[in-house]
Order: sequence, then C-alpha cells, then structure tokens
Amino acid sequence: MHKPNPDFDLGLQILQAVKGIRFGSVEIIIHDGKVVQIERKEKLRFENRATLNTKS
Repeated sequence: MHKPNPDFDLGLQILQAVKGIRFGSVEIIIHDGKVVQIERKEKLRFENRATLNTKS
C-alpha cells in the first residue's frame, strides 16, 4: 500500500476551489506554516443591466 500524501490532497483541494471561477478569489489561510482553511468567493457579473428584470 502507498502512504497518503497530504500535500497532494491539499493541492487537489486548492485546484477544486479555483476550478470554474470566472470572477472571484480563493484565499488560503495559514497558521504556523500549515494550511488551515481555504475560502472561495465567487462573483456573478451581468454584462447587460437591462436583463435584470426590475420594476420601479
């Protein structure tokens, strides 16, 4: 059997967080030299504001 590689798993988690984002950010939180959290913030942008069917 092979030994799990935590660095490889962490890399996959980071890639998964980045995958598919068109506009946004991924923040990696590190404490004492170790990654403890990954935050993904995604924004939705609308090119044509008129398509936002709003009524006044």
